[in-house]
Amino acid sequence: MKRIMLTVAYDGTDYCGWQIQPTGLSVEEVLNRALTRLLGEDIRVLGTSRTDSGVHSLGNLCVFDSDTRIPPEKICFALNERLPDDIVILRSEEVPADFHPRKCDSIKTYEYTVWHSRLPNPIERRTSYFFYMRLDVARMRKAAAYLVGEHDFKSFCSARTQVESTVRHVTCLEIREDGPRIVFHIEGTGFLYNMVRIIVGTLLRVGTGLWEPQRVLQILEARDRQAAGPKVPPQGLVLKEIRLYPEGYPAQLQGGEDDE
Repeated sequence: MKRIMLTVAYDGTDYCGWQIQPTGLSVEEVLNRALTRLLGEDIRVLGTSRTDSGVHSLGNLCVFDSDTRIPPEKICFALNERLPDDIVILRSEEVPADFHPRKCDSIKTYEYTVWHSRLPNPIERRTSYFFYMRLDVARMRKAAAYLVGEHDFKSFCSARTQVESTVRHVTCLEIREDGPRIVFHIEGTGFLYNMVRIIVGTLLRVGTGLWEPQRVLQILEARDRQAAGPKVPPQGLVLKEIRLYPEGYPAQLQGGEDDE
């Protein structure tokens, strides 16, 4: 029996998210079906990040067990022939039998793209959030700096979150401009449900001048979802990368499950 890890990229527009749901088609379900057909076994993948409906990925990870004789590094090519065009396996590799990426320390990288223009761009509609109001990026960067580090992010998670702790460590939060694109780049050891999308919604309120940058500190201290800004739509969010540290972080950081 081998344990195989897949690196998965997908356009999440037409899916109800990564995880199998009672209604709607999930990325996990599509992978299970394709692997079962390919390998002739009942395959159930174990994913790392439960991305939400409409959220995209360029580097989600999952593992599964199989008795297949196909070389692990070749599975990605065979599997891609059986997957729809909006899901691609970037890499397949054998890992130790007891290995699970969700149980490893990791740094996860998300990016959220805002299309900042007077008019929407139909080509960008599936991968960015159209926002026409004037934005002051310098103000947003000042506000973002308050969120870097270890904090209680209870104000920045959806109410239905069920976790033991809402403390998370954001290791990087940068805001980049590329023409009409404004990209919010955020890295951390784990994220609460909808955390990135609520952070972006809050920073946009700062950018419009509605809130002062220092208000972010008050929002953190409030530990109340109602204190933060709105949750932006899912289509602008991409899980860019998951960097694993099987033997622990280079430095001690606060971890947490990922449920964006």
